[in-house]
Amino acid sequence: MRILRRLERSRQFWFVIFSTFLFFILRLPSLFEPLWYGDEGIYQVVGNSINHGKLLYSQIFDNKPPFLYWLYAILQSDQFTIRLMSAMFGILSVIMFFFLSKKLFNNAKSNIPLLTTFIFAILFGLPTLEGNIANAENFMLLPIIASAILILDSQKTNLNRFSINPLSLILNHYFLAGLLLGVAFLFKIVAIFDLAAFLVFCFIVNFNSLKKEIKLFSIIMGFLIPISFVSILFISNGTFMDFIKATFIANISYVSYGNKIGSLPFLLFIKLALLGGFLFFVLMKRKKINQTTLFVSVWFAFSLFNSYFSQRPYTHYLLVLIPSLSLATGAFLFDKKYQKIIVVFFIIALLTIIKTFGMPNFNKSINYYQNFISYVLGKKTMVSYQAFFDRNTPFDYEIARFIKPKLTKNDTIFVWGNNAQLYQLIGVIAPTKYVVAYHISNYKDGPTTTQMAIEKTKPKFIIIIASNSSIPFSLINYSKKININHATIYERIF
Repeated sequence: MRILRRLERSRQFWFVIFSTFLFFILRLPSLFEPLWYGDEGIYQVVGNSINHGKLLYSQIFDNKPPFLYWLYAILQSDQFTIRLMSAMFGILSVIMFFFLSKKLFNNAKSNIPLLTTFIFAILFGLPTLEGNIANAENFMLLPIIASAILILDSQKTNLNRFSINPLSLILNHYFLAGLLLGVAFLFKIVAIFDLAAFLVFCFIVNFNSLKKEIKLFSIIMGFLIPISFVSILFISNGTFMDFIKATFIANISYVSYGNKIGSLPFLLFIKLALLGGFLFFVLMKRKKINQTTLFVSVWFAFSLFNSYFSQRPYTHYLLVLIPSLSLATGAFLFDKKYQKIIVVFFIIALLTIIKTFGMPNFNKSINYYQNFISYVLGKKTMVSYQAFFDRNTPFDYEIARFIKPKLTKNDTIFVWGNNAQLYQLIGVIAPTKYVVAYHISNYKDGPTTTQMAIEKTKPKFIIIIASNSSIPFSLINYSKKININHATIYERIF
């Protein structure tokens, strides 16, 4: 029996090794992509600006929590290194997901953990959902999955006793889970929905025990610890209100706009009502639903709500759905009693996803790998390889080749457009607080602060991207130098 158990463990071990290797192979081409993705360009600019002493949010702006920008700063905004770090986070996520699945589907003879882990590794590894891009979602899934394991452990261990004793808090699975969720939140605020999902799960499981419900405060305490430390840091350098406005108030406006019907965010109210109705149904049926199905269904419902929260069809928003979606396939096989309900719920969710985000383009993923292989084998030119990602990417590199030799150490540029990656390609620090045209236009202080920064720093070159509205700043001291496809380059004359 011992030999058989060892063989079983060995089989699972080698499967996890295979899954992580497959994941890395799927992500490998992402390490060699050109600088083409606009959001990554912003992160790179912000990271470089932080390294040159600019204060986040008050002197250099984007609207996410700070951990993503600090990570970019630590890694010097180098795309290869950041993408490699993203892949490492992904590999650890695959491993942690296997342990989570094994904990949920704990039948020793079951292959469900292997199947769900394989699905997770494929979906997270492919570029279909933009897993190849080093967005915040890529880094937040690891702490979220790890926290899910701790939450499930807390239902089966005596280490979840609520106490204000510091040592007890450290040993408390709930507290550690909250701490990890706080870290995920500081990558992107939508981790609040994973916190809500786990709190609701614990509340339903312990519904008849008030004493156990009180222990849930430990999760919240853990969640608030990293947020409190970060808040103290911003208070100490006088930028706390900038931090709050950028990461919370700006995102409230962002979400409200996408969900508006008329003047009110009625779509958000509808989604909240649907989520609430589903959770009420689960609460009423709690005694008939096994704990695995309960956990997966609650998490999937919140993850689906998360994906639709802003009502924007950005593909990478679906990354947060991958863990619970993969587990849902396992729940279908695991829970014979509720298979029909799971299928109906799954189909409805899938149809709404397709309606909002479109049908997943797996053909483009195939072309993505063909593009990489053709380039590696010398069957594609650099220009053709770059143009696969965005037809304007080769011209961004051409602009950089034109400008870079003409700059001295203290020179800078200003880009009127949404191509923040040009700053990284040219190797300069953005002179302005807002680094893309849509931020300059959308924020009240955008035009004023940008005008003042241009007058102060006197960029040697101003690059105007034709696809944007007319530049609202004077070019009186600049002379038109050259047109490169979609861009007009002006050089300062005095």
